[in-house]
Amino acid sequence: MMVTGMPQFRTFLTGEVSRRRAGGKRCDTVIVPLRLGLETLDILRLRRACGSVAQGAGGASVSFLVPASTAELWHLPGTCCLPGAMPLAATDPRWLVPPAGAEAAVAPTDPWVLRSALCEAARTLTASGLGPF
Repeated sequence: MMVTGMPQFRTFLTGEVSRRRAGGKRCDTVIVPLRLGLETLDILRLRRACGSVAQGAGGASVSFLVPASTAELWHLPGTCCLPGAMPLAATDPRWLVPPAGAEAAVAPTDPWVLRSALCEAARTLTASGLGPF
């Protein structure tokens, strides 16, 4: 069980310096275990509600970009939300859903839609015998 507010995964975030991305958007990062993250990504793609998503350092996690200030309100066991966005180039191969547009600006995922998809993915994985994680 994860203590709320404490990072559960080793990340490559650099904090406040990296919060500014292309196009001036500020983002936070929700980090989840790989299997849960991939299932959630599928759900968000089906709903056409997926923003920029990257594979975490070491490949053991998935990182969803969400609007800035989400970290202050995020409390979902088994996940963590850290202030700041990943300092990745738009062409980095770790992007599962890369930044898009002329300026390669990140597109944050709505945090409540993400939370709903995470809960649905957890139920699906548990029902299929692949959870809890």
